[in-house]
Amino acid sequence: MSEKQKKYEEQLKDFNPEVSMKNMENHYSDRKFWDKVKKYGEQIGKKTVYYSLLLFYAAKSPSVPKSSKMIIIGALSYLIFPVDLIPDFIPVVGLADDAAVIATAVYKVVSHLDDGIKSKAKQKLNSLFNDTSDIEL
Repeated sequence: MSEKQKKYEEQLKDFNPEVSMKNMENHYSDRKFWDKVKKYGEQIGKKTVYYSLLLFYAAKSPSVPKSSKMIIIGALSYLIFPVDLIPDFIPVVGLADDAAVIATAVYKVVSHLDDGIKSKAKQKLNSLFNDTSDIEL
């Protein structure tokens, strides 16, 4: 193992995603996440909102490994970042890149999404949309 890889592994061992999320206020915050979901939830679609909620609750779960939380933080930060590849205000395609990033992150961490995380996400989705019976992971 190279010295560079050892140093990286040490940094990863000490990484605390919850603290990191709190320290990333310029890029990510729970408030910004909820503002985005409320503002664009209907446009982005129930499935993407559900996937975003899965990531949101997974980021807060102590059972999800740090490496997966880093993926989640990156995806949620991209979701709420106002300047991304395709600006959100452009109809239809403006939110497509956000949806793609969220779906990819869910695919990467799906093995860590337990029933508790899925239940919280589904309950919140039900409070945001009337009919969510067609949404599954």
